Amino acid sequence: MFTGIIEAAGEVTRIEREGDNVHVTVRSPISTALKIDQSLSHDGVCLTVVAQDEDTHTVTAIRETLNRTRLGEWQEGTRVNLERAMQAGGRLDGHIVQGHVDTVGTCLEVTEAGGSWYYTIGYTSDDLLVDKGSVCINGVSLTVVDPDDTSFRVAIIPYTYEHTNFKHLRPGDKVNLEFDILGKYIARHMAAYRQRVVASET
Repeated sequence: MFTGIIEAAGEVTRIEREGDNVHVTVRSPISTALKIDQSLSHDGVCLTVVAQDEDTHTVTAIRETLNRTRLGEWQEGTRVNLERAMQAGGRLDGHIVQGHVDTVGTCLEVTEAGGSWYYTIGYTSDDLLVDKGSVCINGVSLTVVDPDDTSFRVAIIPYTYEHTNFKHLRPGDKVNLEFDILGKYIARHMAAYRQRVVASET
């Protein structure tokens, strides 16, 4: 489990393909503190550390992960947001993030707003976003602004802009999206409830 509060930005230094799997090596300020088998969020994707060497660590992505995220677009030099798993008893400064990406969205527009920035993100609606609710973009816990059926906005403060890969995000770039787990559970239960109501009426 994660909180969406980014600890460090890393840089992809090597990509190796082995069958359907992709091994990604990342250099970061927190790589030296990692251990093999440790879970680590990379742009919101929960991946397991399989190797660690001085200031780098390596993770492996399987075909399912590549199909559901933007990880397949990574290349040497790509900047990624990193967060270690939440410690039991620690503060939940963002929101509950599983590291299980739901879908890939697209950055549609970046607007400067007096020292902060608004990012408009395009996505396929499934009624999981609410105004002032939570969403995770590339591993960053953010507040939803003005959602509709095809897009929503988030506001990025200067600190987040400087310490994540949002400063490299441009219109047309893909982003990993994870919707709020509480909203997903409610949507699932409501769908099941509607099915029971329809069944009882027939």
